[in-house]
Amino acid sequence: ISKKCLCFIFRIEHPAGGYKKLFETCEELNEPISAVVVGVIPAWLSGSLLRLGPGMFEVGAEPFYHLFDGQALMHKFDLKNGHVTYHRKFIKTDAYVRAMTEKRVVITEFGTAAYPDPCKNIFSRFFTYFKGIEVTDNCLVNVYPVGEDFYACTETNYITKVDPDTLETVKRVDLCDYLSINGVTAHPHIESDGTVYNIGNCFGKNMSLAYNIVKIPSTQKDKSDPIAKSEVLVQLPSSERFKPSYVHSFGMTENYFVFVETPVKINLLKFLTAWSIWGTNYMDCFQSNETIGTWFHLATKDPAVYIEHKFRTSAFNLFHHINSYEDDGFIVVDLCTWKGHEFVYNYLYLANLRENWEEVKAAAMRAPQPEVRRYVLPMDVHRVTQGKNLISLQYTTATAVMRSDGTIWLEPEVLFSGPRQAFEFPQINYSKFSGKNYSYAYGLGLNHFIPDRICKLNVKTKETWVWQEQDSYPSEPIFVQTPNSVEEDDGVLLSIVVNPGADQRPGFLLILNARDLTEVARAEVEVIIPVTFHGMYKP
Repeated sequence: ISKKCLCFIFRIEHPAGGYKKLFETCEELNEPISAVVVGVIPAWLSGSLLRLGPGMFEVGAEPFYHLFDGQALMHKFDLKNGHVTYHRKFIKTDAYVRAMTEKRVVITEFGTAAYPDPCKNIFSRFFTYFKGIEVTDNCLVNVYPVGEDFYACTETNYITKVDPDTLETVKRVDLCDYLSINGVTAHPHIESDGTVYNIGNCFGKNMSLAYNIVKIPSTQKDKSDPIAKSEVLVQLPSSERFKPSYVHSFGMTENYFVFVETPVKINLLKFLTAWSIWGTNYMDCFQSNETIGTWFHLATKDPAVYIEHKFRTSAFNLFHHINSYEDDGFIVVDLCTWKGHEFVYNYLYLANLRENWEEVKAAAMRAPQPEVRRYVLPMDVHRVTQGKNLISLQYTTATAVMRSDGTIWLEPEVLFSGPRQAFEFPQINYSKFSGKNYSYAYGLGLNHFIPDRICKLNVKTKETWVWQEQDSYPSEPIFVQTPNSVEEDDGVLLSIVVNPGADQRPGFLLILNARDLTEVARAEVEVIIPVTFHGMYKP
């Protein structure tokens, strides 16, 4: 069903609990399998949809506890001449290989602690503790290109080079070998020439924490590895000296970097001491600062310089930036926010997501509420009178007001809001409109955290469109532009959908017309496909 609507009033319920199948271990495939195509795939659509997510939710008798713990599984739908195949392989990370060898959880994951090997004697167990932190390389979040290569990633210092044709694991790269960084996000920005930008926390001056924006150059003429030429561009300060904020993505316009520092903090002391204590994981090291609110930071790109303006607003969680752009002396920043300072990831334990529908709904009632927001940051804030709205853009109700302490208080324009109905995992026509004034965002609709629809949002008019099908669970929609097209939304959306109750072919690649979310085609396979987070289309 595709419909145009002014809000997501049409709600599907999930009493059968089919969504639980998204969180079940599956087997990798030895070779690609053919899909049954319903409809007609556009002749020009020739390439691969690559996606990452967890595919193994326990090792032997030991379960993983959090949504972001399962071992990384890479998926690929290949489209060629109207035919489609599906393939998937586990990424052979250290975490995976050692877990398979020892048949237990060996490396601590996001919400699951690894314990010392019970077969070792007390002395060797004791020494295992004090070897320091073994950081996971379980790259289950995203995949992106660097030069001619492709890397699967999570949010640590490790990225894993993969072969996009065979899905074989090539090698692990430690970004700490090249950059002063503790980890980077799984959401880099990539320019048309292939230059990669990212952000991560680091140790700044006087051992205090800061954030580094880093750059990996495009393909080198001498064919050398671009990662070897990585550099830190600019350092942004942390609002709390020893507690950096959790950062999942950042914004980039043509001339600026935008970093939103939320009140969800990593307690570094806890993090560093935790590994000498049994049973501590990453989730245990997060804490929310209830008083600090949310800070916006800006830096110029070239030359890369931090801008000292102090932008402040009330507390929210942020995982995904939608887009940012400059307009007439202002920077417009569109975000998928969750209201308040409580960490949304507290609600993403697998036990919560596998509950029956009524329990899932009850948990989401307690959680922070989602809202798509537009913030506008004025660049010229010098000779200003206090208490006056500094935003003169005619098309937005967002405000920015200089306060007596020199901070600029931001209030957003709400672009979409529905109780417990999130517009998340946002995508745009990235190649043409990233960092530019744009109209359309596409997203995955979460119904009490359960993904059950694909949405389109006109950020200028707030119109929405929805694709939804009973007992079907889609993934983040990836936009692919029609060749030589002019209109921003002239293209298709690709999403992996699971209908666990289907008799024969429960998993399919869904192809929608990006204009109105009507179905173009689907390519069905005889396997269930577990949840995926992010990915890319490789032409």
